[in-house]
Amino acid sequence: MSLQNPVFIPGPTNIPEALRKACDMPTIDHRSSVFPQILQPALAGVKRVLKTEAGEAIVFPGTGTGGWEAAISNTLSPGDKVLAANFGMFSAKWIDMCRRHGLEVQVVEAPWGAALPVATFAEILAADTGHEIRAVLATHNETATGVRSDIAGLRAAMNAADHPALLFVDGVSSIASMDFRMDEWGIDVAITGSQKGFMLPAGLAIVAVSRKAVAAMERATLPRFYFDFRDMLAMNPASGYPYTPVVGLLNGLKASIEMLEAEGLDAVFARHAHIADGVRVAVGAWGLRFCAIAPDARSDTVTAIVLPDGIDGNAFVAHAETRYGTSFGAGLGAVAGKVFRIGHLGQLSETQALAGIATAEMVLADLGVDIALGSGVAAAQGVYRSAVKGHGSARAAA
Repeated sequence: MSLQNPVFIPGPTNIPEALRKACDMPTIDHRSSVFPQILQPALAGVKRVLKTEAGEAIVFPGTGTGGWEAAISNTLSPGDKVLAANFGMFSAKWIDMCRRHGLEVQVVEAPWGAALPVATFAEILAADTGHEIRAVLATHNETATGVRSDIAGLRAAMNAADHPALLFVDGVSSIASMDFRMDEWGIDVAITGSQKGFMLPAGLAIVAVSRKAVAAMERATLPRFYFDFRDMLAMNPASGYPYTPVVGLLNGLKASIEMLEAEGLDAVFARHAHIADGVRVAVGAWGLRFCAIAPDARSDTVTAIVLPDGIDGNAFVAHAETRYGTSFGAGLGAVAGKVFRIGHLGQLSETQALAGIATAEMVLADLGVDIALGSGVAAAQGVYRSAVKGHGSARAAA
């Protein structure tokens, strides 16, 4: 495939040239006076993006999965009970990780395509008068199905039950692309990675922890070493690291936050919603349906599209790559072979999105789906010719 084409997978995302260059830097001594000029702005910037003043940012070499492991190993003990829902590939993996760590997981099964079942969680938490549940796990944006869940509603349910459980939120495919309010939503551990909204290569597990999570850290007895919050929190204030840091990626993170804030976080979120609107009207014009069941739960960063019977999702992705040199996301887990995914997050403009929509149309037609070529493109053009709501022209916001 051509390296010049944008990718339409939901991560890793397209890397802006300025960020690629920021990561490409000479070796420095990470114990020198240069390193604090990289690390401290990066940590402070992460807090601003996550909208936390009370929390602490921690950045590990790793990915979002490492962030998941850090969340549970630093705050919980063997046999602790956690509440989670299985409603997509990534929520399912987090459940598996908890079980491998010897935790008791109360799993709420939900359809893949549904959002996290807040009402069911509310009932369970209200009934847990003994407060056996130590943590609630929530995937804000399920990347496999293109579904966004209501974290504010979940926090309200926890508050209504007066439940003291910790709240862990996987924001891997939402943070830096969709509004995320750590303090306001009462999140105790927020988790993301460098390769999605921050528009960097994979390699950083980005975590923020509340004061409540720090207190839990002192009581937790699950083993941890590489992902130990204590070492990071002890050494980071003086720009120390418990092992060799990924200096180039941290420099890229600093530059990424500068880029996001130069655009304005609200404008970034509005741009993602605007791009997503164009993709959604294109899907409607094709006569296909969304994996996301409820319209108000559709993600602004990835759209999972259900293919007609007899059309294999893996064949769609393979044909897009071999014939048109373009990458789309394949279906995962329970929806493997049934859907394809269009990632529309990070550095993506209206014109780039149109290229992806046009390519998807050609692939659908090549595979025998009865669609009118140009129908989705025309529908999306109608959206993209309008301004990003509340933020002036779409071109200026992008």
